[in-house]
Amino acid sequence: MKSSVSSRFNAELLEQNYNQWCEDPQSVSSDWCAFFEGFELGHTQLKKKADAAGVAAPVGDTVSEHSLNFRGKVVSLVYNYRTLGHTQAHLNPLDEGGARNPRLELSQFGLDDSDLDREVSTQFFRTGQTMKLRDMVEALEETYSGYIGFEFMHIHNTEVRNWIRARIEQRFQTQPRMKIDKAQVLRWLLESQLFESFIAKKFLGEKRFSLEGGEGAMVVLNTILEQCPTAGVMEIEMGMAHRGRLNVLRNFLRKSLTTLLYEFTPNYVPDLVAGDGDVKYHLGYEGFRELPEGEIRVSLAANPSHLEAVNAVVEGKARARQRMIGDDGAKSDRTKVLPILLHGDAAFAGQGPVAEVLNLSQLPGYRTGGTIHLIINNQIGFTTMPEDARSSDYATDVAKMIEAPIIHVNGEEPTELAWAAITALEFRQRFGRDVVIDMYCYRRHGHNEADQAAFTQPHIYKKVDARKPIGDLYKARVVQEGALSQQEADGIQSEIEEALEAGYQRMVKHMDAGDRTVFSGSTAEPQPSYSHAPVPTGITREALQHVGKVLTTIPEGFNLHNTLAKRFIPRRKEALEKGTHFDWAFAESLAWGSLLMEGNPVRLSGQDVRRGTFSHRHAVFYDSETRERYIPLTHVSDDQAKFCVYNSLLSEAAVLGFDYGYSLGCTNMLIMWEAQFGDFANGAQVIIDQFISSAESKWQTPSSMVMLLPHGYEGMGPEHSSARLERFLQLCAEKNMQVANLTTPAQYFHILRRQKKRSFRKPLVLMTPKSLLTRPEAVSTEADFLEGACFQEILPDIKDFDKPEDIERVVFCTGKVFYDLAEYRDEKEIDNTAIIRIEQLYPFNDQMLELILSQYPNAKKWVWAQEEPKNMGAWSYIVPRLQEILEGHIRYAGRKPSSSPAAGSKAMHKREQLMLIEQAFEV
Repeated sequence: MKSSVSSRFNAELLEQNYNQWCEDPQSVSSDWCAFFEGFELGHTQLKKKADAAGVAAPVGDTVSEHSLNFRGKVVSLVYNYRTLGHTQAHLNPLDEGGARNPRLELSQFGLDDSDLDREVSTQFFRTGQTMKLRDMVEALEETYSGYIGFEFMHIHNTEVRNWIRARIEQRFQTQPRMKIDKAQVLRWLLESQLFESFIAKKFLGEKRFSLEGGEGAMVVLNTILEQCPTAGVMEIEMGMAHRGRLNVLRNFLRKSLTTLLYEFTPNYVPDLVAGDGDVKYHLGYEGFRELPEGEIRVSLAANPSHLEAVNAVVEGKARARQRMIGDDGAKSDRTKVLPILLHGDAAFAGQGPVAEVLNLSQLPGYRTGGTIHLIINNQIGFTTMPEDARSSDYATDVAKMIEAPIIHVNGEEPTELAWAAITALEFRQRFGRDVVIDMYCYRRHGHNEADQAAFTQPHIYKKVDARKPIGDLYKARVVQEGALSQQEADGIQSEIEEALEAGYQRMVKHMDAGDRTVFSGSTAEPQPSYSHAPVPTGITREALQHVGKVLTTIPEGFNLHNTLAKRFIPRRKEALEKGTHFDWAFAESLAWGSLLMEGNPVRLSGQDVRRGTFSHRHAVFYDSETRERYIPLTHVSDDQAKFCVYNSLLSEAAVLGFDYGYSLGCTNMLIMWEAQFGDFANGAQVIIDQFISSAESKWQTPSSMVMLLPHGYEGMGPEHSSARLERFLQLCAEKNMQVANLTTPAQYFHILRRQKKRSFRKPLVLMTPKSLLTRPEAVSTEADFLEGACFQEILPDIKDFDKPEDIERVVFCTGKVFYDLAEYRDEKEIDNTAIIRIEQLYPFNDQMLELILSQYPNAKKWVWAQEEPKNMGAWSYIVPRLQEILEGHIRYAGRKPSSSPAAGSKAMHKREQLMLIEQAFEV
């Protein structure tokens, strides 16, 4: 059994573990392993220096020589400072200093005051010079328990851990204290502070969710920005919640001050292309920051009040930008586009999307080269204190799941904030991994400026009220240090105040003149209106046959699974040869292949999508002996676009959010997310509600994202029958998205291609089938895919009636139930009923339906048939639309209202299914 390091030194245990580690490093715990690695690293460096100087190494240069016991105690002391020093760092600006951790007292290591003047060789700490123990303790305090606390000993990777340790410990030794431009830092702090106070004065009582108390965040952000050219970063993709957002928009992204102030005026109406807009502290922005070395593109994603929901969207946008600028190739390490996420402490600890997106960070289909997370740690969540908001010591503990280094830093120490920012960027660029800066600060006001925080935190807010703003504190400090004169510091403040007043006066002047053009500055994307006009999506026979041949050709020597070799591939070959029986998965691959040939890249991600939940897709073939992969769609043509298909982590919100963000940044790509079962989309409801269905209306950010949601009642119980069609239809308005429930492979082929063949972009929500994947009737012919064919939003009856005037009843339906209805009609030889399929439910094409119904002039009976319970499915949505067209009563045929989507018993399912089919044809 592996042992672990004790905080109290035990010489016998040390020697035992050291000998064991020498024989086999894996035989001891990770703590001991890290301990001995550090010891050996220091020892090796010391010997190299001695050899280079031509002198003997200091006495005691091996672990077995004299003073092993004392040296072991010192090594344990150093190790524990590296591990626990952060627990007594002075992080909270509202406190005098960090409380001492008794586990770091000398007595814990078998040491006492009498040892303080003993000489120790520091080959295992810093660079190997000899110093007194008391000096070492002071150095350890300065390094690990100052205004920054480090957590990095949880990292298993030796190279990463040693790099961080060296970076930390060299900070006070081999290089002078980092020099910063104190005038520039003062400007950043005063810009932030004075912006907030100016708005508070000009717009009394207006919510702004100020950054006051956390102005140090601007030092972190601006320091990162200034280092970007040196680090090779060309673009920054950002996400954050509402606190401090207006400050970041103005003072980091440089959004027009005049426009921002105008948004506070009581008569402000957004100058929208379409839609309803959003509150000002949810809006995004994109701009360019000019630096001496060039410009850096900075984009802040629009964000709802669902605090951490935007994280995945930002990661997807960053990945898309990396693709667009060539930062994602085989020779690229994703260093040119940097994601930065700002979090609140309570949200980082409490919101599930944080862990889900952290889990994305190193996965092949989702990594973005590492994200810098900045936590604006106000030490409170609304009115809830940390002890009631999390079970962990730190808000950041969730980040340890991916072994991210964590830098806790006092938010009123600008030098330390700047060092943390530079170190975080260097780490990210070097290792391509996430890093967290946990900036301890406070919230000067309550949740908003009208909220009275002293109701619930009276003691804290006595301290807050008595504390000067950080800009004032730092201004006094730089003057006292002599870095700036009082006149110079006052001049910076005056310059900022004058600029704020000038911006306000410009706003007033233009308002008085009725000139609103100056208030533009929106980065919204206008697009054409939605149209029902048919879109040519058919392809040539040559193209279809070519793609089909690629899909059915296996490399020589590749050991394809026997079932695929004997059934899957031959079935596709037969369809190509005979021009019939193209099934759902084949149609999907043909759509993808044809788009790839035409220059449109394709991306599909989700749980188990490479094979497909129902073993139908097989977009990736695996060698049965070697598991070598072969992806046919990457071999369509020499100049084809890129095809990406990724199995995702077991998350809906993070993956759907990521792919949605990807769709915003890569508009020519067909981007699809597939749920394992349609009801799994429940786990991503925030992304659906706040982004996919409403983002265009709120933020003018169109998307052509496709959601594939397996849906259909086959007796699989309440959890795997319904994709909750009713929920999507309830979200439909203002042509915001498309919702469809298709019945043929060709329809699926055309609707996918249509996504890339129109001048406007709309999300597409597809109720995809399960049983129809293999149902013999649910197939298409070659002609259905060729030029001249296109997607039809409503399908007329497939039956060729001799006398359409004899049709008395019309049954309307959508999706899989059509085949059950048609089968029953044939069995019972019913010849007075037409069945019309509503393939696209929204936007609803009423003109097309009226044209189809004109064939049946004598029809007087109207029925809507569905598999879902009456309070679910499309019934509530469709009935008013049909009544408006038909001007008559619409009868319902389907399951009765239910609190559960479906019966758990397959026998009960069959009875209910037969009953609803019979109801549809009742006299």
